[in-house]
Amino acid sequence: MDNPYLEVISYVERLHRQFLEVVKLELEGLGIHNINNVQAMMLFNIGDAEMTVGELTLRGCYLGSNVSYNVKKMVENEYLSHERSVHDRRSIHVRLTEKGIKLRDRLTAMHRRHAEMLSQAAVSADDLQAAGVTLRRLERFWIRAADLVQRPQPLAPVSSGSASFRLMHDLRPGGNGQETELVPRTPVGARIG
Repeated sequence: MDNPYLEVISYVERLHRQFLEVVKLELEGLGIHNINNVQAMMLFNIGDAEMTVGELTLRGCYLGSNVSYNVKKMVENEYLSHERSVHDRRSIHVRLTEKGIKLRDRLTAMHRRHAEMLSQAAVSADDLQAAGVTLRRLERFWIRAADLVQRPQPLAPVSSGSASFRLMHDLRPGGNGQETELVPRTPVGARIG
């Protein structure tokens, strides 16, 4: 790849996957099979705090995972306890149980062991600091870039007598033999004819 920007994006994704694989192997080595790597990292990120599921989502990187489902599984397996908020019944607060604290401590030991092994991989504290600075800059850039993306405007309802409705009808699958996925469905209650 000759585009450094795309290369970094690819590295970040691969590093995340590789890290989760290391966590999975650590869990297997500990004989723990009732929690997966993503759940273990959620548990680690909760730490000593009590937080809502929404706060947990904002705090971590849980790509492709359903946080509510994972929290439910950790509650079922007694790693987390949960309680509805007295102030907002829609909000659920979670915290580690004794079992969760023990696993968090084991994950902390894993991180400590890895940090000590970095020197063998020729990765210094300065290297990590520089990488962290760059990744934070990229994060800020992507946050700003997301704010600049123009969101599509919702389609206004059209009446069956309008030219835009007839055009939309003609471009529907079966309208005149042409098919497209870019045309919205016929408005509810509109007659085709």
